[in-house]
Amino acid sequence: MGTRYLGGYITATEQTPSSSSATGVWDLRTHSKELVAETWQNPSPPGRALFFGGYPRANVIDFFDIATTGNATDFGDLSTNAVYTGACGSSTRAVRGGGSADGSVGSNMETMDYVTIGSTGNAQDFGDLTTDRYRGDDGFSSSTRGIFGGGINESSTSLNVIEYITISSTGNGTDFGDLGAANFDPASFCSSTRGVFAGGQAEPGPSTTNIVQYITIGSTGNTTDFGDLSSATQSFAGCSSSTRGLVGGGSPAASQGAGPIEYFTIASTGNATDFGDLTVARSFLGSTSSSSRGVWGGGFAGISTLNQIDFVTIASTGNASDFGDLTVAGNGMRATSASHGGLQ
Repeated sequence: MGTRYLGGYITATEQTPSSSSATGVWDLRTHSKELVAETWQNPSPPGRALFFGGYPRANVIDFFDIATTGNATDFGDLSTNAVYTGACGSSTRAVRGGGSADGSVGSNMETMDYVTIGSTGNAQDFGDLTTDRYRGDDGFSSSTRGIFGGGINESSTSLNVIEYITISSTGNGTDFGDLGAANFDPASFCSSTRGVFAGGQAEPGPSTTNIVQYITIGSTGNTTDFGDLSSATQSFAGCSSSTRGLVGGGSPAASQGAGPIEYFTIASTGNATDFGDLTVARSFLGSTSSSSRGVWGGGFAGISTLNQIDFVTIASTGNASDFGDLTVAGNGMRATSASHGGLQ
C-alpha cells in the first residue's frame, strides 16, 4: 500500500485511507477525518535518521538527513529517559523499546513509545515488551515488523529472548524465538528478509563473543549461525543497505584506540571482512543508514562522551568521514531511519 497523503498515490479500489490502495487523491473531507483520528500517514523524508535517548541525553530525540552533512536538530522527547534502549522503524514510524531510565539495572523498563518520522514532536505510548531489557541489540526491522533481542533484565540476568512487534499498530511484544545463548551488548543489522545479531557478551560467563547469528524476520524461531567477527566485540552498533551489513566501534577495540568497521553480505553467510575505521575509536554508540550511507553517532571514548557523527558509503570500503554533531553528546543511544536496509 502506498503512503497516503494529499497529492500522493493509491492503487486499486478506494475504500478508506487506512485500508485502501486506490488510485487518485483523497478529498479534503476524508483527509480531515483521518487527521482527527490520527490515522493519516505523512510521508517521511527518505533519508531522515533519528537518534533516541542515551546518557546523559535522557529523553532527547535528534534527527538529520543522512544524504547531506551537518548537525542534528531536536525532534522532540521520548516519554521517559532511556539509556541502552533499542530502536527500529518503518518508512513512516519509529519505535523505541526497553532500556534503563538512568543506565542502571534497577531502573529497567519494558515500555515502548513511537514517533511519526516525517513530523517532529514528542513520542507516544506504543505498548510493552515481553520483559524489561536494557543493553539489548540495536533493534532492526522490515517494513512491517520490528525485532528486539537479548539484553539484561532487572534481576541482572542475561536474556536470550527475541520478540517482535507490528510497527503500524500499537500493542505489546510477542515472543519470536531465542538467541543461541543469553547475550547483551550485541550489534545488529538487517535486509528486508533477514536480521543479524553480532557479538556481545554471551553466556556462560558472560564473556565477549565473536559469534554472528541470524533470523528470518517474517517468520518465528531461533537464530542460525551466520559466521564470525574478526575478533570478539561488544558495545558496538550496526547498520545496513539491503545487501551489506556493517558493524562499527565497540570494546575492547575502543580501549586500545581503534574504531574498526567490518562488513558482511547479508544474503549469504560467512565471516566479517575489514571495511575501515571510524574517525574516533568509541563504544556504546548508535548507528543507522540510508540505502547508500551508514552513520554512527555519539558513544564513549576513554573518559569522553561524544556528540560526533561519522558516515561511510556502504557499497565501498574505507575510513569514515565526519558528518556533524548530535545536539547533545551521549552514549548508550540507539537509532533508526526512514530508509534503512530492512526497507529496501
